[in-house]
Parts: sequence; structure tokens; C-alpha cells
Amino acid sequence: MDIATLQALKPSEFEEAADGYRATSEMASTAKDKVENQIAAGVRNQLKGAAATAAVDGLKELAQNFHYVQTECALASTALNGFAYDMAAAKRKLEAALEDAKAAGCTVGADGSVSFPAGGKEVDGKVPEGGTVSASTSATDPTSAAIERQAVNMHPNPNFGKAVEFANRIGDALKEATEADAKWAPKLRALKADDDLKVTDRDWSDVKSDQDGVSDAGKKYLDSMPQPPKDGSPKDNAAWWKGLDDEERAAWLSLRPDSVGKLDGLPSAVRDEANRVVFDETRARYQLELDSIPKPPANEWTWITAGGYPAKVHTDEWMEWHRKYGDRYDFLDKSLRGMADIQKRFDATGTNGLPEAYLLGFSAEGDGRAIVANGNPDTADHQAVYVPGTTSDLNGIGGDVDRMVNLWNAARSEADGKTVSTITWLGYDAPDDVKKDAPFEHYAYDGAPAFTKFLDGLETSHTGDAPPHRTVIGHSYGTTLIGAAAEKGTLNADDVVLAGSPGVKVSHASELDVPKGHVWNEEAKGDIVPDIGRWGHGGDWFIIPSDPEFGANQMTTDTEGHSGYWKPGSDSLQNQALVVTGHGNDAPLKPPPDKWAHVK
Repeated sequence: MDIATLQALKPSEFEEAADGYRATSEMASTAKDKVENQIAAGVRNQLKGAAATAAVDGLKELAQNFHYVQTECALASTALNGFAYDMAAAKRKLEAALEDAKAAGCTVGADGSVSFPAGGKEVDGKVPEGGTVSASTSATDPTSAAIERQAVNMHPNPNFGKAVEFANRIGDALKEATEADAKWAPKLRALKADDDLKVTDRDWSDVKSDQDGVSDAGKKYLDSMPQPPKDGSPKDNAAWWKGLDDEERAAWLSLRPDSVGKLDGLPSAVRDEANRVVFDETRARYQLELDSIPKPPANEWTWITAGGYPAKVHTDEWMEWHRKYGDRYDFLDKSLRGMADIQKRFDATGTNGLPEAYLLGFSAEGDGRAIVANGNPDTADHQAVYVPGTTSDLNGIGGDVDRMVNLWNAARSEADGKTVSTITWLGYDAPDDVKKDAPFEHYAYDGAPAFTKFLDGLETSHTGDAPPHRTVIGHSYGTTLIGAAAEKGTLNADDVVLAGSPGVKVSHASELDVPKGHVWNEEAKGDIVPDIGRWGHGGDWFIIPSDPEFGANQMTTDTEGHSGYWKPGSDSLQNQALVVTGHGNDAPLKPPPDKWAHVK
């Protein structure tokens, strides 16, 4: 990089190119949403048969292509803006040095050398002559810096020291520009897509690599922007996002989608956009890794004779495979199954009028996290947030998502024309085992702050003219978390529905932080979980939501067992729908039982 090149460079041209890529990204985003939520949804809702299925499959692939274009063009836009930012900074330093040199009577050569005029006190009757200096290595070499300072102090011409300063500033600016050019060139080249016109898992996996590369190169650029509040409240997060301009928002979404997607209080559409990128990247990376692992041996079992009796055992071949790959293979396989179930919900938009889905949270780490909304909660008149219980993880998310689909369908008919959003909130580490883990309360207390913050975020991001009516619904250990949230913080809800509850950490409905009479409970025939909570582990008596002393409205149920509360067409489900739509008083209640009937 030389002076003429840096002077001629126009960062604005790269910023204009960045604007073009950002516009292309936005167009691709609009096209993706239209294909997924209008065209494909319309086909699913109105047409049946092989031709319709083929059309939907084609539209799904088209939408995925648009999503890839959206993501990569956003990265290209941010990369170009980052390059322009770095080069503009170097150019400003160069121009400032050149202007200062000119004002001091110095002349700058094309090679960056600085000529200075004669000046200073006469020595032997002569004014010290001028000369020419070039940039030194003083910035990186302490020894050279010390020698240079000594030379400046000893030189009889004061213009010498000024010239040295100007030369070094010019050299630093050119070095900074050269390094920026070298840093950004490979990052921009890496954004080039394949020419096969097909978006594969490899392409999506490369998106993460591109993202990391641009993020690393663009650290100064991103650091120059307003940073998200550390441990901020939903209102803090919303204020930060609102204060960003379009370029800054695009940069945060393209470089930190995992961070943006987690921020409670941001618009649901923004969180969905961010989390969809993380979702597609993760799914692609996991699938590629799974494909790289040898498949488990077909001959998993064999028979041996032990003590005169045949016994079925794993083969040596299978045991060796499991030792090397088993745990990772199982983790990847289960995670991908959960992601497939989430994608299945995305693909169901339009079926029987089902609204578009919003991915408000996602992580595949550990047991996984996922927050999936049916309909936009920011515009919904009624919101329902469901917390699943023990054994809930990413692998089993499909069943929990289906429950909220069923509730949305039931609530739609009770909503008097108003809009409803039902949300599956798997935002905590649920107990893995009923016997070994569920008796411990730390799972509830550890997850409660995140749940409280999410509810506050729904309040913050809502855009309707009036606040929404919000219901929180817990199943099994999920009810325990809801109780812990109410006990330790503020439960931002109007109604609470508890189903199959083993206990909620408080002894009376009045402690659940909702208006009096707005706690509702369901206990189905054959559901043993309430009895587990009622009797504890030592035979002692505990008050639980199903007991009259707790003070909850005991709604009727016509389902059986612990997992049937969301069965389509059931009274158990319909009663929840009445509460969700603000018609809880219309839900039939069980007659007050004999206080001690269950112990006779």
C-alpha cells in the first residue's frame, strides 16, 4: 500500500456495495418468508395429492436457497462495511499527517519520506540545514524508538523531530491500510458460493466458518458500535436494539446471531431471524459430523452360554464401536431428531390455518434449548407459554411443540376473533429422570430467572394497542419451575394453568403472583405424579395444587394418565383453551371433594 493508492481509495464505494448486498439480503429474506408463509402455506392448506407434495418440497428447497442468500449477502455486507471502516480509519490518519506536515513546511514524497526545511539556532554561523527522513520501526522496536528519541533531542534543527513524527504517522497509516487489505481479502474471497445452484449441508456449515472469519476480521468494526447491555433487562435490550441504525443491526445479526437470538425484549421477528441462522448452521454441522462417523455394526447382539443358560450380549465389534463413537453418535442423532421436529413445525405453516412459527430461542448444547411460538406473540391478543417437565430435551421437543399446536387450534375457536400465540418454552435444564432427578428443586430454581425474564421480554416486545392477556402453563416438573419463578421473582402473567403437578414450591394459589381466582389446575384419572408430590419421599403429607387447601380452580378432565392433557378434542384441552382466551370462568370445575377422600 502506498500513499497514492490510499489517497485514491474511496471507502464510500465499498459502503455503497455493502448497502447493495444488504438490500439483496433483505429481498432474499422477504422472498423466503413469502415462499414459506404464503405460497407453500397456501398449497398445504388448499391442495392435496402427490403433485401438491412435490410442489411443497420444491418450495421448501427454494425457501432454503433464499435463506442461504439472505445469510451470505448479509455477511458480505458486513465484511465490506468492516473493510471500509478499517481503510477509512487508516486514510484519516494519513490525511491528517499529510495536512500537519504541509502546515509545518514539510514536503512528503511519493514513498512516504518527509523533507524538512532548514531551521533552528545558528551553529558556527549557519542555520542547521534541512533534510529528508523516512518512517522508522520505532513503533515495534523499543531499541529503535530509544535511538530515535535520542537523535531527535540531539538534532540542532527542530524541524527534524517534526519530520520524524510525520514520517512515522504516515508509515503507521500505510501499514494499517496494508494489514487491513491483507486481513480482509481472504475473508471476502471466502464468501464466494458454489456454482452448483444447490444449498447443501456443506454450504451451511461453511456459513459458520465465514461468520467466524468475518467476525474475527471485523472486531474493531463491531467494537465501534453500541454494545448490547451486559445482563440487561428486556427493556435495556429493547432500548439498545432500537438505538441501532440499519447497518448496525445487520452487522449484529450477521456476526452474532447466537447472541441476538437470546436477547429477551427484542422483536420476535428479529429473534426468529437470528435463531434460524443458528439452527440451520447447527443442523448442517451436526449432520456432516454424524455422516463422518462409521455406522454402528449391524450385528449388535449375540448369544453366549453362561452358567448353562443362554444370555444375550453385545458383540465385541459393537462394543468397540460404542467405545469409540457411541456417546457422540447418540448425541448427534438425538439432537438432529429434535431439530427435524422443529423443522417439521416450520413446514406445517398453513396446514389447517396454522400460523407461521417463530424460533425465539435455540441451542443444541447439552440437553438443548428451544423456544417455539405458534403465531407472532408481539401482535397476539392472547399469549400462552408452556413449560414442559421432567425428561424434556431437544430430542423430545416434537411432542411439546405438538401440544402447543393443539392448544392453538383449540384456543382459536374460543378467542372471539382475537389472535392467539402459544409458545413452547424449553429454556431450562429439565430433570432427566423422574426418580433420580425430579425430586431435586434446583432444576426449578436454576431455570426460574430465565423464565421470568422471558415473560418480561414478551411484555416489552408486544406492539399491540393494549397489553396482551398472558397465561403460563406448566406440566409436571414445569409447574414446579413456575412456582419457583413466582416465589423468587415476579410472574408476569394473568392466569396460571397447572397440569399433573407434583408441587409448585408454594403452599397456596395466592402465592403464584396472579389475580385471585386465576390459578387453574388439572389432575387426570390415573396420573400418579400428583400423588408422588402429595406424599413426598418419606410418606409425609404435602399440599399440592390438586388439593382443596391449595385454593386453585380444579378444572374437569376427561383424559387419562400423565401425558394426555393436550389430546385434541378433549375437555382437558378445551378447558385450557378457555383460560388462555380469557374465558376461564366458563371452564367446568370439579365439585369439591371430601377433604380426606384420597387417604381413605
